[in-house]
Amino acid sequence: MASRTTALASLSAVAAALFAIIVAPALRLTWSPWKWSRISADLVVMNATIYTSDPSLPFAQAMAVRGGRILRVGSYSSVEDLVGQETYVLNLNGNVVMPGFIDSHLHLIYGGLQMGRVELRGVKSQEEFARKIKEALREPSGLLVDSAMKLVLAVIPEVSIHDRRDSLIRASKYALTRGVTTVIDFGRFFPGTSVDHIWQDFSDVYQWADSSGKMLIRVCLFFPMQTWSLLVDLIQEKGRALSQWIHLGGVKAFADGSLGSSSALFYEPYEEDPYSYGLQVTDINWLQNVTLHSDKFGLQVAIHAIGDKANDMVLDMYNTVVSYNGMRDRRFRIEHAQHLVPGSTIRFGEQRIIASVQPDHLLDDANSAEKKIGTMRAQRGSYLFRSLIDSDAILAFGSDWPVADINPLGAIKTALYRVPPGWENAWIPSERMALYDALKASTISAAYAGFLDQELGSLSADKYADFVVLPVDSWDQLAGDLPTTVLATYVNGKQAYP
Repeated sequence: MASRTTALASLSAVAAALFAIIVAPALRLTWSPWKWSRISADLVVMNATIYTSDPSLPFAQAMAVRGGRILRVGSYSSVEDLVGQETYVLNLNGNVVMPGFIDSHLHLIYGGLQMGRVELRGVKSQEEFARKIKEALREPSGLLVDSAMKLVLAVIPEVSIHDRRDSLIRASKYALTRGVTTVIDFGRFFPGTSVDHIWQDFSDVYQWADSSGKMLIRVCLFFPMQTWSLLVDLIQEKGRALSQWIHLGGVKAFADGSLGSSSALFYEPYEEDPYSYGLQVTDINWLQNVTLHSDKFGLQVAIHAIGDKANDMVLDMYNTVVSYNGMRDRRFRIEHAQHLVPGSTIRFGEQRIIASVQPDHLLDDANSAEKKIGTMRAQRGSYLFRSLIDSDAILAFGSDWPVADINPLGAIKTALYRVPPGWENAWIPSERMALYDALKASTISAAYAGFLDQELGSLSADKYADFVVLPVDSWDQLAGDLPTTVLATYVNGKQAYP
């Protein structure tokens, strides 16, 4: 019995030794102290007034960022444990922070090319810079069609790859000065121009910038509807997100022209010409057929429509496409939606059509619309932002740059007050928007309008850390006097401007 006890004791000693040699070190590695394994942020923003554009947490005081994405948003105590030795802590002393603005409709490279033709030597302030750019970018607002466009195109020189690449960098830097971190780019395509321009810019400029690390802002690209099958092939080969910078959006077509050239399509004639109702610039049967095919293959469709008849024509066509292809999350867009008959605002909401609108266009149109279509029609149906919101429609704000300036804070102010230059009172005051609705249209709704809302548009956990800092130190101050400039713009949690 004693020998058995001795043997057991010896085995226990051996087992203990083996445990100490083999198992215990592994346990020590597994259960290392928490301070060595915890995650720390690259950046923590604190003591800020953060408007998140996320209804689950509209406001916060602090935000933690790691690897270009948001780790956590909330009070400082909720992110304090993420501050490590290498964390940069940005104390904003109450300054307002909000998501980077999304311009939902512009022509980025074209705008950059126009900037390159502006004389900027001797400019000493941001205000003077912006003024010169705005003056230089005032292009004719008319629509050249058919033979007129062909005559113009014959004398426009080709733009070199070098100039187009420079224009992208130039335009992107300018967008960052305005707090814009993402754009929906409709490219260098207009009725009568070559559909090849956008595809050339995609391969020569955007893919070059992406592969060489020169992208500064995020872009969602739309292509001419005539080339829908090429886009389907590209998406099937590479997916929609080519990188964190480039997203393949969808296709665009035109239903009518513009108010300035009296080519926007209306139900009633123009005041100056009782025989003119505007122009339908694309055959409706072709438009419906190609929209059907584009939608069937999963492409997002955006169609330019300005006059009230053109908007109803597109709404009808979209409804037909849905009846053929069935229900799904397609997010059809109408670009501009400037003039509507009263019942059409309800249809935008019922059909879940995105109204991609440009508030600053009304600053010019307020003076011309009543002359073009008469006071009663103009005041009854122009820029019906509030009516669209009340009808549960989704508004996405853009600039249409370079037709108007990139200026999201200015566009928000225009939507709030609707007072054109030189006017004392608002134009159609019943259509003024509330601040929160206008901010949504420049952030989360604009992201939704491009299928970007899972990655952008609000300051929420796991989204890209794109945000702006504004020169106001309280929400009440911002609501009472909206600033016209941004203090700083951040992309991926890194300062991109100034």
